[in-house]
Amino acid sequence: MSVKKATRQAFGEALVRLGEERQDIVVLDADLAKSTKSELFGKKFPERFFEMGIQEANMLGTAAGLALCGKVPFACSFACFITGRYDQIRISVAYSEANVRIVGTHAGIAVGDDGYSQQGLEDIALMRALPTMAVIQPADDVETEAVVRYLADHEGPAYLRLTRQNVDRIHSEDYVFRFGRIETLRDGKDAVIFATGAQVAESLRAAEALAAEGISVRVVNVATLKPLDVEGVVEAARACGGKVITAEDHSVIGGLGSAVAECLAEHFPSRMLRIGVPDVFGESGSPADLYRKYGLDAEGIAKKVREFLR
Repeated sequence: MSVKKATRQAFGEALVRLGEERQDIVVLDADLAKSTKSELFGKKFPERFFEMGIQEANMLGTAAGLALCGKVPFACSFACFITGRYDQIRISVAYSEANVRIVGTHAGIAVGDDGYSQQGLEDIALMRALPTMAVIQPADDVETEAVVRYLADHEGPAYLRLTRQNVDRIHSEDYVFRFGRIETLRDGKDAVIFATGAQVAESLRAAEALAAEGISVRVVNVATLKPLDVEGVVEAARACGGKVITAEDHSVIGGLGSAVAECLAEHFPSRMLRIGVPDVFGESGSPADLYRKYGLDAEGIAKKVREFLR
C-alpha cells in the first residue's frame, strides 16, 4: 500500500491514454475540469473536449445526444452536483439507454472542509434506483484505469464514482476488472467485510489489526455496486457464518449496505452491520477527522467489527 493516488487523478490519466486509442471518446465538464482531472484530456484533445460551464443539466443532455450519435461521452462533475440533475439523468440518459458515462468525483465525506454542499453522500442511492444504470466505484488507481477502459465498450448508461483524496494502491499492475463480480482480497472465516472505494484499503488495515487479536476477517472489494454479484455475496456470507459487515463512504441508506442487505434478505438471511455515514447531513472538517468521527478509518472499522462480533 505504498503508492497513493486519488482515483480522480487516475481517471484523468487513463482518459488521455484511452483518447489516444479511440477517436469516438469525447469528454464534457461543468466548470470543474481542473478538479475532476478531465482537463488532462482537454489539453491533449481540445477538439473532443466540451467545457459546458456551470450547467450540469445541459451537459447531461448534450452527452446523451452525443451518445445517441455514436460517440462515447464521459460527463464529469462533483458527485453531488451531477447526480443533483436527477431528472436529466433519469430521462435523457437512463430512460433513453444512452451510452453516457456519468463521472462523479469528490464523492463521500472525505471531501472534508468544503462540507455537505460539496459531499456526495446520496449519489449511489440515486443511481442504483435507475433502470439500465450501472454503478461502479474503484478502490484504487489501478482499478480505476481498468474500469475506464472497460467503460469504453460498456453497453448502456454507467455511473463512475471517484475520490478527491489519495487512496492506497491495493492491486498489482496485472489486475483485470470483472464487471459485476466481487473480488476477495483477504480470506477469513469469522466475518466478512464488503467494502467499496476508499474503505477497501481501510478495511484491509482493519482486518490486519484484528488478525493480530485472533479474529479472522475476510475482506471483499465491491467495485460494481449495480449489478451486484448476488452469487458472490451469498457465497462469502455463507463462508463466514452469516456475519456480514459493509463499509462505505456514503449514507448507510441506499448504498452498498442496502444493496448487500437486500441481497441477503432474499437469499441468505444474515446478521449485518452497516458502516457508513448515518442518516445525517455531512459536515466540515478534515478528511481524517471526519473518518475518525464516523468510524470510517481502519481503527474505527476494527472497533466496530470487534463490538459486532461480541
